[in-house]
Amino acid sequence: MTSPREARETLGGRLREMRRDAGLTGRRLAQLSGWHESKVSKIESGSRPPSEADLRAYVDHTGTQDQLADLIATLRGVEAAYVELRRSLATGTRRRQERSVTLARDTRLQRIYEPQIIPGIFQTPEYAEQILRRAVRFYGIPDDVDAGVSKRIERQQWLYRGDRRFHVVVSEQAVRNPVGGSGVHRGQLDRLLTVSGLPRVLLGVIPADRPMPMQSTNFVMFDARLVLVETPTAELSVTRPREIETYARLFAELAESSVTGDAARRLVRQVLDG
Repeated sequence: MTSPREARETLGGRLREMRRDAGLTGRRLAQLSGWHESKVSKIESGSRPPSEADLRAYVDHTGTQDQLADLIATLRGVEAAYVELRRSLATGTRRRQERSVTLARDTRLQRIYEPQIIPGIFQTPEYAEQILRRAVRFYGIPDDVDAGVSKRIERQQWLYRGDRRFHVVVSEQAVRNPVGGSGVHRGQLDRLLTVSGLPRVLLGVIPADRPMPMQSTNFVMFDARLVLVETPTAELSVTRPREIETYARLFAELAESSVTGDAARRLVRQVLDG
């Protein structure tokens, strides 16, 4: 997870390498682009964010027009990508859940990986309440849990509407995690068994005795346009095509390690009956 300043520095370093690979000095690039000489060093050090016009000048003068789309996606994501959770939750849980409803509505294929808990798209109201109450307590935010739960459950309508598909991979630990105690946990596992039988849902469970292909926190992929990654301090919105492709490869490997269909349901039942 990087801050906006670190992301700008990374983008600036990439532009510096493009310029050097083209055999251009900073002074020459500034001359070709009609800029003050200091502008190149400020962009490449990350102290000044480039504009989209600046990126076009870089690719035009370095002969790298094929990189323009990825550079623009990177630029647009730099400031918007890193959102501190405390800031996004400042008014409570509802606002964040509303965004999830909109994203679910506008997505045809959601790919979800969750190593610790059952994902929100499958949660029962009781389970969701426990998760959101933890967030309220941990971040010290306004308690609007009832509204947050309502929006989280509203998102689940898309499990039954349109031609949307959901490929969800969880770890066995997520299935075994007794959120809310035995009653809430059993109700959640019953719900998981029910939704796993829906024709538009593919549930994969990674057994505890299988090696994990890569270390990863939870993430959600919305078609091939956006990946949301959550850490204890921030939510990262990934929009760069190259980075999205990396997450797609990671998800494919996680899915390959999972069991699906009857095998996944047997594992859930073993936990439920244990």
